[in-house]
Amino acid sequence: MTAIQNIKFSCFVFVLSIHLGCDSSENIQPTENQSVEVEEVLTIGGTKNESAQSVVNTPDGGYAVLGYTQSMDGDISNKTDTSFDYWLVKFDASGQQQWQKVYGGSDDDRGEDLITTNDGGYAILGSSKSNDGDVSNNSGSNDFWVAKLDASGTIIWEKSFGYVGADSAFSIIQTQDNGFLLSGVLDVSASDGAGNNRMNMERHAGGDYWVIKIDAMGGLQWSRYFGGTFTDTAYDSVQTQDGNFLIMGSSDSDDVDINNNKGTYDFWVVKLNNTGTLLWEKSFGGTEIDEARAITTTADGNFLIAGDSRSNNIDLSTNSGAADVWIIKINSDGDLLWEKTFGGSSFDGVKAIHKTQDNEFLVAGNSRSSDGNLTKNNGQNDAWVFKINAQGNIKWQTSVGGSNVDLLMGITELNSGSIIAVGNTNSSDIDISENKGFSDVLIIKAKQ
Repeated sequence: MTAIQNIKFSCFVFVLSIHLGCDSSENIQPTENQSVEVEEVLTIGGTKNESAQSVVNTPDGGYAVLGYTQSMDGDISNKTDTSFDYWLVKFDASGQQQWQKVYGGSDDDRGEDLITTNDGGYAILGSSKSNDGDVSNNSGSNDFWVAKLDASGTIIWEKSFGYVGADSAFSIIQTQDNGFLLSGVLDVSASDGAGNNRMNMERHAGGDYWVIKIDAMGGLQWSRYFGGTFTDTAYDSVQTQDGNFLIMGSSDSDDVDINNNKGTYDFWVVKLNNTGTLLWEKSFGGTEIDEARAITTTADGNFLIAGDSRSNNIDLSTNSGAADVWIIKINSDGDLLWEKTFGGSSFDGVKAIHKTQDNEFLVAGNSRSSDGNLTKNNGQNDAWVFKINAQGNIKWQTSVGGSNVDLLMGITELNSGSIIAVGNTNSSDIDISENKGFSDVLIIKAKQ
């Protein structure tokens, strides 16, 4: 049912030059000849389309993967039609599949984010167009759809939030009060201003960050949207030690809530208090397209934000090619502490960043480069993983792929220290031994 390819090799990185934005005396970073061994490359799916969007390590030493599936055959069971459904797959510590579940209705439902919860279960979030099956309500086009699951994947409760437009969810976190914070994008034009219960609201248009706070049983506590008159999309969030929230993503607006746009799309970060009041907002970037994708906390109480950038000015000190991975460190006031770019002369992107047990960071995305920080490219986009230390110095990197498009969307570290990175692939050659349909879930296991 699964295709596993063992690849035994070590990947070394030679760092030529990475610029530390706040200190020009540290332009040249030392080479760290660290290695990583790719142990398994696994594809799972059916004859249609599948993608993994998120992965979490589980308390039993294993891991769980969430994404979506269109297939009714192959590795997918208990699916009744070829519309997209959420797909959750649980693996044990040895990498053996324990169970899988599909969730959704008869229309398009796509899982985007997965967390383990304090009670030993899971919460899953994504976007749904269904109004049947597991989905009890839909207000039109895409809605945020969240479900709380027990440890075996059974639904405890589920909720939909949305209006008549395309409202797409991307991030869920469990909050200090055991509730949940959901974030994504609200089609404010279609909602005609609905979806915001903050006072002194200015009318927006287009798509805005939409942030929803719910309690432990899914009851709505508050919802807020933030942005301007163009496109503002929230991709990730964290709760700060003092109970506030940082929400980040991309914005190409320069009005209403956005006061300092640097040019086209920027990394845009908002800080909210625990009742959803806007405390501050900050834009980071240059004059080209810069889009933040993921955020994580650091051991010193600050934050790393990872995204893609085509700029080489204003907040960015360098650009290696068409698009680079750009990582910034900020404090709780939104001050830029340092910034670094990673990649080669072609297109390089990022989807996830994960803090490791040793307080360093795993970064997952994709690359078309074979130079700069990369040593090879097998064709089109390859899955790309690298590790940086707390100062942003790259320690090792590796890319995995075939001659077609291979992308990573999520990454985690297991209790054993092994690395699991997930995404999707269209390839069936070189590093990818099998493809079962149009696109399959891609799972890479590596050891440091």
